[in-house]
Amino acid sequence: MQETPVCRVNTALEIITGKWKPSILLVLMAHGTLRFSELKRNLPNITQKMLTAQLRELEMNDIVHREIYQVVPPRVEYSLTEYGRTLMPILKAMNQWGKEHAVHMEQKEQEQHTASLR
Repeated sequence: MQETPVCRVNTALEIITGKWKPSILLVLMAHGTLRFSELKRNLPNITQKMLTAQLRELEMNDIVHREIYQVVPPRVEYSLTEYGRTLMPILKAMNQWGKEHAVHMEQKEQEQHTASLR
């Protein structure tokens, strides 16, 4: 009897989905290493509490690296780990698909609007 393969898409999605994780990852992909305040500035609608929670989850899954510098005041920087960078092609593809989907849905809405005028 052949064993049913386990679908790991959900495993991947659990790690990278959430309202803010994809945006955090895309910002880090685009800018490299950033301080917490720089990340926050690039994501103006996220709360400090949410950014902290999302970064901790990404760090726990070895996607994001947190570097603490023992200076006064303490400086903390975030970057993608080498392992986290393996997500770059996936996130770029998903981002592109999202753009194309938005255009597709706009066109579909226009078609439906035109059809309803007939």
